[in-house]
Amino acid sequence: MVLPLGDLEKTRIVPWATYVLIALNVVAFVAQKVDGSGELTLAYAATPFEITHNVDLTDPVPIVLPLDLRWGGNQAPRPILVPQAPGPHPIWLTLFTAMFLHGSPLHLAGNMLFLWIFGDNVEEVLGTLRYVLVYLSCGLIGSLAQIVAAPDSVIPTLGASGAIAGVMGAYVVWFPHNRVRVLVFRFITEMPAVVVIGIWIAMQIWEGFGSLSRIGESGGVAYLAHVGGAATGIAAAFMFKDRADHARAMKSSRRGWYYGPDEPADG
Repeated sequence: MVLPLGDLEKTRIVPWATYVLIALNVVAFVAQKVDGSGELTLAYAATPFEITHNVDLTDPVPIVLPLDLRWGGNQAPRPILVPQAPGPHPIWLTLFTAMFLHGSPLHLAGNMLFLWIFGDNVEEVLGTLRYVLVYLSCGLIGSLAQIVAAPDSVIPTLGASGAIAGVMGAYVVWFPHNRVRVLVFRFITEMPAVVVIGIWIAMQIWEGFGSLSRIGESGGVAYLAHVGGAATGIAAAFMFKDRADHARAMKSSRRGWYYGPDEPADG
């Protein structure tokens, strides 16, 4: 297990957008817990069938879980009811609201840790507005990647993982040699970002393609959302690569931090 704890590359800005995104995710999770019934989560999570058919499911939908042969046994496939709840109008808004919902405290904590570690450096290069737009785009395309793979699934999907995977994708393109402090089993050490994030992305691709035959049949990790988000972040990083290169040059020359052709350096 390789768990990032923090990167060693300091930023010269206060990453307000990253802090606000973390706060929004935490507030949304508290609202989920206060709701208690689960209806808020069901209403604002993104359900593939609703998106692809432009319909708001409000009643429980029966599905049959396939037999998992990995554990042996001869149990018959299990029919279950997947609960639903009225969502926003238009229903595709759930593609955005689902980015701020999480299934458990551990799910939330893991995502926010990764966003806190890698988000500030990406925000520093892009600036606040571009950063938020890239973040939302990565989350949106990540969700669509998962939905395209199982367009008729009635199992809701949620989480910021696709958006955060995009932030990590941009980070590894711009800062592959940044040192990242990681926990490896019981030991804390440092690794280059290209290794830490590269291992994570490779695992998502491996698990994503391995789960293709089971997508939409049950809950679990939305690996294809991670892959789609990371790919979008990498594409955005190459789109803004000149900006990142210029920013690094300005920083290394101690002349300040460059934000754009018409924007003054911070100094």
